[in-house]
Amino acid sequence: MVVATAENGEISLDDLHAKIAAHEGRIAAMMITYPSTHGVYEEHVGEVCGAVHDAGGQVYIDGANLNALVGLAKPGHFGGDVSHLNLHKTFCIPHGGGGPGVGPVAVAEHLVPFLPALRQTIQRPAELRRQGAPVSAAPFGSAGILPITWAYIALMGHEGLGRATRVAVLSANYIAARLQDAFPVLYRGPGGLVAHECILDIRPLTKTSGITAEDIAKRLIDFGFHAPTMSFPVAGTLMVEPTESEDLTEIDRFIEAMLVIREEIAAVARGDIAAEDSALRHAPHTADAVVSDSWDRAYTREQAAFPVPGLRRDKYWAPVARIDNAHGDRNLVCSCPPLEEY
Repeated sequence: MVVATAENGEISLDDLHAKIAAHEGRIAAMMITYPSTHGVYEEHVGEVCGAVHDAGGQVYIDGANLNALVGLAKPGHFGGDVSHLNLHKTFCIPHGGGGPGVGPVAVAEHLVPFLPALRQTIQRPAELRRQGAPVSAAPFGSAGILPITWAYIALMGHEGLGRATRVAVLSANYIAARLQDAFPVLYRGPGGLVAHECILDIRPLTKTSGITAEDIAKRLIDFGFHAPTMSFPVAGTLMVEPTESEDLTEIDRFIEAMLVIREEIAAVARGDIAAEDSALRHAPHTADAVVSDSWDRAYTREQAAFPVPGLRRDKYWAPVARIDNAHGDRNLVCSCPPLEEY
């Protein structure tokens, strides 16, 4: 059994056909994230589904990016056999809220007999009564999560949901257009547009300045922003996904922050200041550090704390300075009581 994955759009049509030919008769399934995690609408999704079906396989469509589809497209028309309708981002659930992939799974008619059993405590039509055991004790999902999504859908309505999708796509393209000269956008779809998110490629800047995506992520805290997704799906990049929830004022504030950061990177690249001495490498800056009697940095306190004027009116202070995020993952420490205490 061979399962081909194309979550990030990394398998080209030619490559897909070559893999199908190389494993003829052993194709089980293929998973597609649509739109791709690269932030573009794949034009040939129907052709991909058809090729897998012709090879005897099934297609699972991951709906992680439904906030680029709702009201504009129908996942069931792409040709997939299974569609996972993720609730996060799209239907009022944050990432990780009840599980990153929480949401219903829809299947084509020919797969209905293979679904796990429903609990028999609820009366169901005969055609829905299936043998076997349920996957979990809550076959209809989380009672703490689903009412939120239901209320969101009911309040938004068809027109509201479609507008939310249009705003999400518009916001992502606005950011890509405003930042493209400062930070290259790694992937674009037809017409040079993106879908619901854009990936800013930091790697060329890292080569010329030594400043990394992590440095930018830490510096954004000084501007009052939680950094966008870092180094996924491509290492050394930032994936910006504004969705529909951010208004133009906040998006412009983010763009301003990124452009100021770009100038700070340029100063390092010119040799005006070393990367290890820069505000980028020392970010984020705590209030305690800025007001301390001892200040030995190569940049001013004002640059550290108030890189843009608006921060004087509304400033978020990081509670701690930079830490090594991965230290605990790489240096495991047992927190169990010593054996002598048992």
